[in-house]
Amino acid sequence: MAKQLDSLTEKLTDFINEQHIFFVGTAASDGRVNVSPKGMDTLRVTGPNELIWLNLTGSGNETAAHILQNNRMTIMFCAFEGKPLILRLYGQSEILHPRNDAFKELIKNFGDTEGARQIFRMKIDLVQTSCGFAVPLMDFQQDRSILKDWAKNKGESGIKEYWKEKNQSSLDGYKTNILIDHSSN
Repeated sequence: MAKQLDSLTEKLTDFINEQHIFFVGTAASDGRVNVSPKGMDTLRVTGPNELIWLNLTGSGNETAAHILQNNRMTIMFCAFEGKPLILRLYGQSEILHPRNDAFKELIKNFGDTEGARQIFRMKIDLVQTSCGFAVPLMDFQQDRSILKDWAKNKGESGIKEYWKEKNQSSLDGYKTNILIDHSSN
């Protein structure tokens, strides 16, 4: 039932744009595999073989640590409403920080960006669809505002302090480079 494609079709791009959640999978060469749910309208398809997603401040920073060591990334979408479908995107990613010129340009693709930590730009080399027959049907109610409210209350300096305290390394001790001070890259 699985189908493999070299790039996203218009129909699959429309499917992505309708989703309220996606899952990001990464791993360093050794250590733990990380799978992280993402939401809040933080992903944009920028071409048939490229997407960007805005990574907001969170309790860990596993994805960044992994991508610095091994730039492989898998992004998965599941249809929780309507016709069943699982969509996986495989490729290589790069990390763009607020200190990078490319970040400053790409951030314009997103609305509310308080707490923005990184943008990941992914070059897609394989698209795979599968049935999704066992994925449950669920109704979307609304995005949670807790993270946005938390980031707003912290303010920019509070967010940077949080990064310093909580986002410097992965569970396996790999560095994330979140606070390296460069003028632009």
